[in-house]
Amino acid sequence: MEHPPLKPLSLTIFFPCHNEEENVERVTRQAVDVGRRVSDDLEVIIVNDGSKDRTGEIADKLAAEIPEVRAAHNNPNRGYGGALQRGFAEATKDWIFYTDGDGQFDMEELPGLIPLLDQYDMVSCYRIDRKDPAIRKLNALAWTTLVNAMFRINLRDIDCAFKIYPKRFIDEIEILSTGALIDTEMLAKARNYGLTIGQVGVHHYPRTAGEQSGANVGVILRAFKELFKLRKNIQSSGKS
Repeated sequence: MEHPPLKPLSLTIFFPCHNEEENVERVTRQAVDVGRRVSDDLEVIIVNDGSKDRTGEIADKLAAEIPEVRAAHNNPNRGYGGALQRGFAEATKDWIFYTDGDGQFDMEELPGLIPLLDQYDMVSCYRIDRKDPAIRKLNALAWTTLVNAMFRINLRDIDCAFKIYPKRFIDEIEILSTGALIDTEMLAKARNYGLTIGQVGVHHYPRTAGEQSGANVGVILRAFKELFKLRKNIQSSGKS
């Protein structure tokens, strides 16, 4: 797969937001500030995933105020995978970076990913000193170990929401997952396509506002059920 140019850098930054009225403006303004420093051709997309609070209203206000910002609204809520799917579908630039809209990552660490794209086709980060409850960290370790064994991805942190993909890869694949399996699906398909994946650590911060909505029992059970379907799909169809 042909490597998109890094100079000038054409970049989409997007992040899903579900009931993030206390975080969305801060995260958006930081994305614009950092994005303007690293990219010559920037867009920032807020994916409002069926929020019941003022997230959508604030997103529209920011889109009206800041030229690089657009708001996309899922109604009803489509879940984390559905929100990422919407972001990838809306993206128009050569490189697509995504993170979460809850402010637990520092956008100032994005510039550190760009030099790695000289060596690798994409970058998937891992969390340094993850600021989540112990049970969530234990679940993540078990999940990452299982996924690495099943798909031979060999990454430290499968679900870290600090990744940058080439748009050409996104355009070639069909993303099927609408839930928590989406990171696994995309990384497995990236490996299947022969993409090289760079890894770098990024800091992870406690949530300061809003409520965590992932990792409930239903989400976890659904992800395990879909995991085996994904393996069968990839094994049977080669590149898919």
